[in-house]
Amino acid sequence: MTKTATDTSQDQEDLGEAGSQLSTAPKEELTSLPGLGVIGWLRWFWRQLTSMRVALLLLLLLSLGAIPGSLIPQTGADINKVDDFRKAHSTLAPIYDKLGLFHVYSSVWFSAIYILLFVSLIGCIIPRTWQFVGQLRGRPPAAPKRLTRLPAYTTWRTEADPGQVREAALALLKKRRFRAHVEGDAVAAEKGYLRELGNLAFHIALIVLLIAFAWGQLYKSDGTKLVVEGDGFSNSILQYDDFKSGSLFRNDDLVPFSFNLKEFRGTYELTGPNKGTPRTYQAKIEYSEGAYGRQKATTVKVNEPLHIGDAKVYLVSHGYAPVITVRDGKGNVVYHDAVPLLPLDGNVSSNGVIKVMDGYKNAQGKAEQLGFQAFFVPTFDPKSGTMLSQFPALVNPLLAVNAYHGDLGVDSGIPQSVYQLDKTHMTGFKDGTGQLLKKLLQPGDTLTLPNGAGSLTFDKDIKQWAGFEIVQEPGSGWALGGAVTAIFGLAASLFIQRRRVWVRAVRGADGVTVVEMAGLGRSESAKVPEELGDLAGTLYDQAPGAPDADDDSTESSVVPAEGAEK
Repeated sequence: MTKTATDTSQDQEDLGEAGSQLSTAPKEELTSLPGLGVIGWLRWFWRQLTSMRVALLLLLLLSLGAIPGSLIPQTGADINKVDDFRKAHSTLAPIYDKLGLFHVYSSVWFSAIYILLFVSLIGCIIPRTWQFVGQLRGRPPAAPKRLTRLPAYTTWRTEADPGQVREAALALLKKRRFRAHVEGDAVAAEKGYLRELGNLAFHIALIVLLIAFAWGQLYKSDGTKLVVEGDGFSNSILQYDDFKSGSLFRNDDLVPFSFNLKEFRGTYELTGPNKGTPRTYQAKIEYSEGAYGRQKATTVKVNEPLHIGDAKVYLVSHGYAPVITVRDGKGNVVYHDAVPLLPLDGNVSSNGVIKVMDGYKNAQGKAEQLGFQAFFVPTFDPKSGTMLSQFPALVNPLLAVNAYHGDLGVDSGIPQSVYQLDKTHMTGFKDGTGQLLKKLLQPGDTLTLPNGAGSLTFDKDIKQWAGFEIVQEPGSGWALGGAVTAIFGLAASLFIQRRRVWVRAVRGADGVTVVEMAGLGRSESAKVPEELGDLAGTLYDQAPGAPDADDDSTESSVVPAEGAEK
């Protein structure tokens, strides 16, 4: 055995309990691999799984595993994007399928990492928590026999009585918020328990985050709905334009409520480099909770959602819905409604489709369907030379339409978008020159269909619509609490140092009291010697050095202990 190993072993033997770990972290124990047996191997595997380095490795793997879930389209978020990706990447798609990269968060490998991290944290926290509780219930360990072995040490001789010195030291340490008590001829004190408490809080918060994340993914729901001014919405799956949910979500989990959009209001910058930039978006609504709830009025703004139980109603988009009236050749109204159009740019240039599916008959009395392609600009500028809006507000609205007749294909049973026109079985109306019939309409203008087929009127009433996203995330509150706790816990474990201080006062052979002070921290740090020096200086004022003492012994300065690093 080398001299260094002998000295280390002797130091631990001399310090005893005083030199024990200043944390609840498990000690690294090397086990001889040959001849472990089944129980030995299980114990070894469990110790590895619950070690800090394995937990950090699993946390790193979990973070890396979430990257493809953010970069690659996911079936749970948008299956259409996944289909487009498969068509565009015929070579990569089969590989991604085998690796489960189109459904990362429900894949076997991601779940395995998730569960192992969960077990590792629990296996690490439970024993450390019990150990920490035991330390809180106990007392700081008694002073070792040789205080000179400690990293920070100082001593002096005084004429004060040893008992008085210990009482003064006890009062001083308690005043500095140390847990202190007198045992034998010395005062034992300890401080910095918040470090370990923060460490445990950080790990517990990680478990809370994992549970909240899993809970939220399994029971979440997320849907969107476009609502025109004057219309309403009831929180039912059938009323959503788009809806996705977790694997354990049930229809009954939807929070019962309904609302009506009374008015949407948007204001924009009128001049300057930010012209057209939205200043305010807000939707005035009336809502009720439950089937028979009382109507309440409120305003939903961007980033200021409406909270109803576990549900949040976000305002996410807006556009225009021109009111259109369609008449047949006899002047009968066969269609009258606000038609929401989808924005194409920041100035709300919009397009869409008007579909007249029932009630229309042509000039020969034959039932047909009508379809109109519409392009709308809220602010048309003739000087620009383009059919693009120059401002998002309704300054000079203009509607461009062209007309078709025939079969829309809506009776085939095949679903189709309300914003697209299937012209497979449609025939365009022709103008006098034989070209497709089209016209630019201002509010109040009418497009007359040829051969007595009817007309389309762009009414002066132009409504607006608002797009809402309704989200239910049952674990979001717990996740937020866990994240905040983890931050404060990590800060406590990083910036608070746990340390111990001992003050021994005994009467020497010459009748003069010898005072020894020593400090021990979890790691080498300048804070322990500095704090010990400050404590020694304060105590020295109450128990000054003996006048006949040597110069070296009367100086109350902290010096490196014997064998400590310099």
